[in-house]
Amino acid sequence: MDAQAFAATQSAAPTSPAAGSTALLTDRYELTMLQAALRSGAAHRRSVFEVFTRRLPDGRRYGVLAGTGRVLDAVENFRFTTAQLDWLADQRVVDEATLRWLADYRFSGDIHGYPEGEAYFPGSPLLTVEGSFAEAVILETVILSILNFDSAVAAAASRMTAAAGERPCIEMGARRAHEGAAVAAARAAYIAGFAATSDLAAGFAHGIPTTGTAAHAFTLLHDSERDAFTAQLDSMGTGTTLLVDTYDLAEAVRTAVEVAGPELGAVRIDSGDLTLLAHRVRRQLDELGAKKTRIIVTSDLDEYAIAALAAAPVDGYGVGTSLVTGSGHPTCAMVYKLVARAASADPDAPLVPVAKRSAGAKSSVGGRKWAARRPDAEGVAEAEVVGTGPLPEQLAPHALQVPLVRAGEVVGREPLAAARERHLRARAALPLSATQLSKGEPVLTTELLLR
Repeated sequence: MDAQAFAATQSAAPTSPAAGSTALLTDRYELTMLQAALRSGAAHRRSVFEVFTRRLPDGRRYGVLAGTGRVLDAVENFRFTTAQLDWLADQRVVDEATLRWLADYRFSGDIHGYPEGEAYFPGSPLLTVEGSFAEAVILETVILSILNFDSAVAAAASRMTAAAGERPCIEMGARRAHEGAAVAAARAAYIAGFAATSDLAAGFAHGIPTTGTAAHAFTLLHDSERDAFTAQLDSMGTGTTLLVDTYDLAEAVRTAVEVAGPELGAVRIDSGDLTLLAHRVRRQLDELGAKKTRIIVTSDLDEYAIAALAAAPVDGYGVGTSLVTGSGHPTCAMVYKLVARAASADPDAPLVPVAKRSAGAKSSVGGRKWAARRPDAEGVAEAEVVGTGPLPEQLAPHALQVPLVRAGEVVGREPLAAARERHLRARAALPLSATQLSKGEPVLTTELLLR
């Protein structure tokens, strides 16, 4: 099969069970491991895999889990098409016996995990995948690719919305990312508090509010700025946002109010010293009687720039590049590790904890884990407790993992609004220092309780 035909079988950003196959969104060694395990007879041993990160990006106080809903879609759509199987055979990736096994693949195990929008810390068992080794191991790459990217964007977005306070943030990063990643980034940003996106595909796929009016090209198209503003107002009404920094800012603001009147919705500033210019524009708008006209700023903003504008008369922020690249940390270093496996292929065989014991920082802790966030007397989180064995009764009300898939059936799908609301609650329950932008250690320590 040629590359064009192969691409036609794929979906860049599956958003529902009807989306394209996700089965080849994986690394070759997942399938070669599968083949070897099938030959050895170990493939059918019950196994437990765990997604976690050993550390947060430098200076981050907390992480934000995003992408869980997309993972559930990806697991449902992990089906090998005839064309894909033919390509695997042609490329001699795996043998005939393995191809026959893949042809019937359906995940039939269980998945538990932190609900989407929840905060997390080093060692948090974000996702626990339990099934046979064969059916769980081949999900590794697609799960990590979704969670690492979406959670990186959500963490950056959370810092930005915390810095913005009550002022809305608009996601505008589609042109700075792969087209599929842009949709995922808009979704993750919305979970972490962004109010809207400029990306219509994200609005269509996920029900996120969309916004946008005009760029500099629209002004440059017309013979004068006045003509451009008049045309936009005739089309969109006085509630629109006029871009006022194409030529002379003060003259543009004056023209905007003359054309639109004092009921002009907003002006947007996209360059220059935003703090200084916001003060000047606010003063000018007030003098012209446009006291209700809002000021929106864009221009390569990140959480630090947003925080620096806290005292400026700004009403909203448009954020692009920094958001979709995780504000300097485009991945979360999440890993997918086998932490327990059955002593044999017998369905009743007991689980045996397993762990990597290499030198350096890449060791792991064996055993199927639970997690709880212990609050202090005032309800503020004071520790992330991760353990094996029975969950202590006093921590049960604070348990973090929820069922997502049971016996292969998705049970944890929820509206995006639920994840959005959860994130705001989770962030509010952390110590106040969590939202500080100065560098520091994770705001909660992870306590291990191994039994």
